[in-house]
Amino acid sequence: MKNMSLSRAMTFAVVSAAAMLSLAGPLSAQQGAAPAAPPVAQQAPAAPQPPAALPPAAASDAAASPAEREGKLLKAAAAELKELSPWTMFKSADVVVKAIMIGLAFASLVTWTIFIAKMIELTVVQRKLRSALAKIADARSLAEAQFALGARGSVLASFLAAAMREARLSAGISSDAGIKERAASNFAEIVRAEARRIRLGMGLLATIGATSPVVGLFGTVWGIMNSFIGISKSQTTNLAVVAPGIAEALLATAIGLVAAIPAVIIYNHFARVTKGYLELVNRASGAAGRLLSRDLDRTHVSSGGQRARGAAE
Repeated sequence: MKNMSLSRAMTFAVVSAAAMLSLAGPLSAQQGAAPAAPPVAQQAPAAPQPPAALPPAAASDAAASPAEREGKLLKAAAAELKELSPWTMFKSADVVVKAIMIGLAFASLVTWTIFIAKMIELTVVQRKLRSALAKIADARSLAEAQFALGARGSVLASFLAAAMREARLSAGISSDAGIKERAASNFAEIVRAEARRIRLGMGLLATIGATSPVVGLFGTVWGIMNSFIGISKSQTTNLAVVAPGIAEALLATAIGLVAAIPAVIIYNHFARVTKGYLELVNRASGAAGRLLSRDLDRTHVSSGGQRARGAAE
């Protein structure tokens, strides 16, 4: 009995093993067929390739995200800000802004040229006229005053020459009032001519002082407009990216103020100095008029004495 049960157990184990082997065969066949290519509908699409015409740098920029592009712009702006100086801003400015800056710099040069020239001129003419007035202070006639002045040219010499000419042309006329009136008219023309001459260049100073800030502001508006265009192109509103363009625009206003402020100050200074010089000119006109009046009175006295002597004879 014991041997029969042992043989039955062995037979059952052999049959079970054969059944398991028969089931494992189809499963292994299905697993071997699993790595086969999937259907066409389930295949992943191939990654698009960059156009062949784009260089590698352009392809990398096109593939970069907006954050990466903004980071590159910020790095470029930071490098530019490190080298930011008036000369750098001038070189990188727009053509219109450059032209405005050059014009304002030339206007500033003209202002300082006029300042130096007018200072020398006003100093010389004032000193010469004061010296001439001191020389004729003790003169008793027009001829004596002309002899004291000598050949030195000054506005006082013009007054004396006009008085002498009027006295010569009016010889034989007994009306002293008419002679003095005509001489005063000649003196007024000389004063006006001297005022026009001494104020030469001051109108240009007034123009520079009045228009330079407006011209500089126009350059600033133009530069800021270009900066806003750059903002739209770069698609970023970061201040570090647009700061160089705004700085270039503001430089135009700064140069305009540099040209305008000295022009206004120099104009006001010359207005005061010119007023003082014209007062000296009026003093010279009065001195010449007094000398003419003395000569006329002496002429009447001498003619009256001659008539008296003729009557006595």
